[in-house]
Amino acid sequence: MKAEIRLSAHEAASAAAIQRAIDGLGSAGGRVILPAIELLLDRGLELRSGVELVGQGGQTVLRKAPGRVYPLSGYHNYGMMDAPLLFTEGLEPGMTVAIRDDRHGGFFETFARITWVENGWVGVDCGLHSDYHDDLHPVLVTAFPLIYGLEVHDVAVRGLTLDGNRGEQPEGIGGCRGAAVYFLKSRGLTVEDVQESGFLGEGLGFQMSSQVTIRDCRFANNAGNGFHPGAGSTAATFERCVGDGNDAAGFFFCVRANHITVRDCTFTNNRACGISVGTRDSFNRIERCRAEENAGPGILFRDCRRPVEVEAVQVRDCRIIANAWESGRAQVDILGDAHNLALTGNTIIGRDEPQRAGIFIAPAATHIWLNGNTIEGCSPEVIALEGALAAQAPELACGAEAAQPIHARHLPGYQETT
Repeated sequence: MKAEIRLSAHEAASAAAIQRAIDGLGSAGGRVILPAIELLLDRGLELRSGVELVGQGGQTVLRKAPGRVYPLSGYHNYGMMDAPLLFTEGLEPGMTVAIRDDRHGGFFETFARITWVENGWVGVDCGLHSDYHDDLHPVLVTAFPLIYGLEVHDVAVRGLTLDGNRGEQPEGIGGCRGAAVYFLKSRGLTVEDVQESGFLGEGLGFQMSSQVTIRDCRFANNAGNGFHPGAGSTAATFERCVGDGNDAAGFFFCVRANHITVRDCTFTNNRACGISVGTRDSFNRIERCRAEENAGPGILFRDCRRPVEVEAVQVRDCRIIANAWESGRAQVDILGDAHNLALTGNTIIGRDEPQRAGIFIAPAATHIWLNGNTIEGCSPEVIALEGALAAQAPELACGAEAAQPIHARHLPGYQETT
């Protein structure tokens, strides 16, 4: 039986104390159980392999501390495990931070933990991911995921309420390097009953990860996407989740997110769209979901061209209602060179104003199978060139249920897991 650490409110009085409990489990892993608390986090909680972090649902509230910005004192170069700052007051070892300049975001942004502070310099636990240029306003910011794991396996997060404290953050962290809950190059991940809102960035994101289960979670009112499986992630299941009121999409399939199932989820009132599918996002299944009242399309297949087009995606038994009030051609937009898509059994209902089509299929899209969809209040119901629609249903092996080990061979650690 794995070890279990049940913390009292006194023992969980700081992020550093919780981190010590997590680290204290050692390589064998185990469970850390948090009490009913409201705690301000001055650093992210880093999960180790085999660790389960459990709270008391709405009674365990972890809130991000107000953020601060520390300008670098000049240019600093790739690979260095330190950075020069104009001032360092308030920084201490163990805190988590992000480093970037005006040009270098995405995976060129550095997320790291401070290892030392001395004479206007800070040390960090990884090499900088880019050169940072003094004429591009390089900064270190106290922006970080509230809970994260880097190159971990078999971890779980359950029963937590997370507050990104967005109004107190002068700078956020980009979706490639962070989110309120974030994993990188990991496998065997479970996130259940996590309620999060107000992060200056993405809600939940994982990059280059596989064997993921997300259930009964809500990620809302974030500056980026609500949910963001990215960078080749595969074999992931999302069930009974909600993405509401986010500044971008409720759910965003990023580059080469494949063999993913999104089931019984709801995406409403998001600024960009309900669900966004794009570059090489293939063999995915979206079923029994609701996409309603989003500013853009309920479901958007982004404008991607061969050889990185969208293909082999199923959308079935969904309710796609009253979207595209600000942008988009239809309740469902299928753009670019998308092909071999199947939309079946969906209920698609438009708005009175502005009135959009039910389904828009771009001129280059082909082999789109439409069957058994109910379309109401849309004008016209379908926009498509002759020949764009498939004459018969495509044979598609989609979703996490169809994932095989070989589908993760593009990810780090593949040889170790097969």
